[in-house]
Amino acid sequence: MALIAQASDAPASVIRLHERDDVVIARQPLPAGTEVSPGVVLSTAVPAAHKIALRPIGVGETIRRYGQIIGIATADIAAGDHVHVHNLSIGQLEDGAEGAAKDYAIGSEVRPVAPVAEPATFMGIPRPDGRVATRNYIGILTSVNCSATVAHAIADHFRRDVHPQAMAPYPNVDGVVALTHGVGCAVAADGEALAMLQRTLAGYARHVNFAAVLVIGLGCETNQIEALIDSQGLQPGPRLYPYTIQQIGGTTRAIAEGIHHIEGLLAEANQVERVPCGAEHLRVALQCGGSDGYSGITANPALGAAVDRLIAHGGSAVLAETPEIYGAEHLLTRRAINPAVADKLIARIHWWETYCRVRGASLDNNPSAGNKAGGLTTILEKSLGAVAKAGTVPLIEVLEYAEPMRERGLAFMDSPGFDPVSVTGQVASGCNLIAFTTGRGSAFGCAPVPSLKLATNSTLWQRQRDDMDINCGTLVDGETDLDTLGEEIFQRLLTLASGEPSQSERHGYGQQEFVPWQIGVIT
Repeated sequence: MALIAQASDAPASVIRLHERDDVVIARQPLPAGTEVSPGVVLSTAVPAAHKIALRPIGVGETIRRYGQIIGIATADIAAGDHVHVHNLSIGQLEDGAEGAAKDYAIGSEVRPVAPVAEPATFMGIPRPDGRVATRNYIGILTSVNCSATVAHAIADHFRRDVHPQAMAPYPNVDGVVALTHGVGCAVAADGEALAMLQRTLAGYARHVNFAAVLVIGLGCETNQIEALIDSQGLQPGPRLYPYTIQQIGGTTRAIAEGIHHIEGLLAEANQVERVPCGAEHLRVALQCGGSDGYSGITANPALGAAVDRLIAHGGSAVLAETPEIYGAEHLLTRRAINPAVADKLIARIHWWETYCRVRGASLDNNPSAGNKAGGLTTILEKSLGAVAKAGTVPLIEVLEYAEPMRERGLAFMDSPGFDPVSVTGQVASGCNLIAFTTGRGSAFGCAPVPSLKLATNSTLWQRQRDDMDINCGTLVDGETDLDTLGEEIFQRLLTLASGEPSQSERHGYGQQEFVPWQIGVIT
């Protein structure tokens, strides 16, 4: 089923999302004594976006939201009670009880996408290889943590806020950014961890939004630059310039070398012009962070409506955060274009179950404290709302972390739920836009790709407006409808791709959010 949340004929103080639901959602903070349904009166005060029981629920009974199971009652619940962490948990569902009974119904909800007659365009930056950029940066990557200081020193030389004269002649270059990380050594030279790091770095090295890239190492690290280049099929040259601190003669010379090389690149990098380009060149990373009880009601389904439009116009989108689709993966398998795609998704879910179990962890550790304060109780509830970002279109492929996207349409990429790690993988896969929903107020950006921030509620929009681009709280406020809001988001993605800066770009977010997935043992 598609999770496109719509309010029913419940009282104006609450929202009921599905006729099978056992709970309603508070539209605003509600005092004890509020009647939320005929004969159902609040026993205690309930915060906005939190759940209220519509009927008596016995201990051990399942509880539904979106018409789907979100957990099991851990205590007897009366009609009108607040339903949250004190009386609801995932319980034995994490041990496979739900999974055993779950109907994956592979491909049962695949619906052909009808292409639009006149695809939308945006003002993009064509590259010689036929790809189209949404930004025009020069990047500095590091093979290992040891070269991070050198990389940042080079980038700082070109900061417009510190040395405006360095970039003044080059208005068509968005900046010089250093994307550093904390690993690259003390890992197995032939293991999965190093292969994943190299795949991620290669994705950035060839990213369409970089006019050129420097790759700087120390020289003695496990992640040797030559091996990185050879294993990933990269081609060194002026636009991909590798060197090491040890080779060049130390820190001072390494910084000077980087500055000198970039100065020789800027004039050519500046020779770009934005021209009308078809929306089929857009690949949007779908993210949510700091989610709340409104996320699955407003911003996520509205973004899903925008995704449906994007793909009808020939574009692509990448959903990620595997722990945050856990318990809702059956909604994606039903949209898988073939059994191989569905089986790969299910295999990644099983990998995460094993990964957590052998480490004594639980996938229900996600939701975070902020998610719970915002009304989300279990990972099943969070996942059901998170999947709504992917709209209703077919799922065409499932990618490993940072694996390049091969097809146009909707893909899923395996990743942790931690936003910087997940987005890093999506950008490495080729995404050139990010759409990021938040209910608590995440502060986030990801150079070299612009990030559109969607507030799930009007309170957040009013409180943190200089971090947000669109207020999706208007949906629950009754000021707009899902179709209109989806169109607004789609149009804003086009203007963002055309060069209009997002709020996170205005604040300078992006360089610190490059966080490759550290999956291996450090020795």
